Amino acid sequence: MELRLLRYFWTVAEEKNISKAAKVLHITQPTLSRQIKELEEELGTALFSREKKQLRLTEEGYFLKERAIEILSLAESTEREFRNQANKINGGYFSIGCVEADNSDTMAMMLEELLQDYPEVAFNIVSGTSDDISDKLEKGILDLAILLEPTTVNDFGKIILPREERWGILV
Repeated sequence: MELRLLRYFWTVAEEKNISKAAKVLHITQPTLSRQIKELEEELGTALFSREKKQLRLTEEGYFLKERAIEILSLAESTEREFRNQANKINGGYFSIGCVEADNSDTMAMMLEELLQDYPEVAFNIVSGTSDDISDKLEKGILDLAILLEPTTVNDFGKIILPREERWGILV
């Protein structure tokens, strides 16, 4: 399975329409349709159910979409690492997973200070639930995670950030 086909599939899954996806990808609609059909044949299953002018993912399609985003993220990270070899001394790239919390702005302040000292450093911030972020950290998609305790991630070192989270219930 080619990365190009995964990108095509993911774009169609996001757009829910072959014509719209073809425009986003800058290819023709017949070419994209043929590529998706070949991918379905290669996998031996339908990835979409076709309804009027909209496509819906099948159960197998949802599974492939989840895997595709992981595979594409790892591929992009790997490509980026090779491109950044020249800047290895003062630069680099890392991915951060962060839950929506008070310490998000603490992270932003820390990154601002880092960039003042090392402007060649680049990073990507991914927001999600604790489970999503933990899963991506364990799979190597993320280099750093900001999570709320209690957490199930045990194989990593941790630093406790200065702010204490407060939760409440509004009725």
